[in-house]
Amino acid sequence: MDCIDLFKRAAMALQTDPRYLVLDQARKANDKDEELQNMIGEFNLARMDLNNEIGKSERNDARIAELNEKVNDLYGKIMADEGMVAYNEAKRDCENLVNYIDAIINTAMNGGDPMTVQEPLHPARAAAPPAAAATKAER
Repeated sequence: MDCIDLFKRAAMALQTDPRYLVLDQARKANDKDEELQNMIGEFNLARMDLNNEIGKSERNDARIAELNEKVNDLYGKIMADEGMVAYNEAKRDCENLVNYIDAIINTAMNGGDPMTVQEPLHPARAAAPPAAAATKAER
């Protein structure tokens, strides 16, 4: 058995880890949440409107501000949703797990002893709201 086969088996084992199972349950619950899905759809449409307005040669700053406020308001509501909070917490835990696995692999690839790698103590950082990032990038 080569290392690729071993990694595939390890990936299968990863899908039995409690952190992964919580993430998978949260993802499925959010997919079934009609109110959340409607907000996400409305957010995506508002973001497209904002991007289209920003891309116009003759920009309407008042319209951009209005759309930006709408996008940020929807984003805030989505991220405050109980299901999204649970999903993001589970996602953070899984990202920390993957970072730990990555540290083990990198240690081995650099000639170190992978058995000595300790789990990192620093949690993954949250991303900035997309609307704020989009409008700052365009300025």
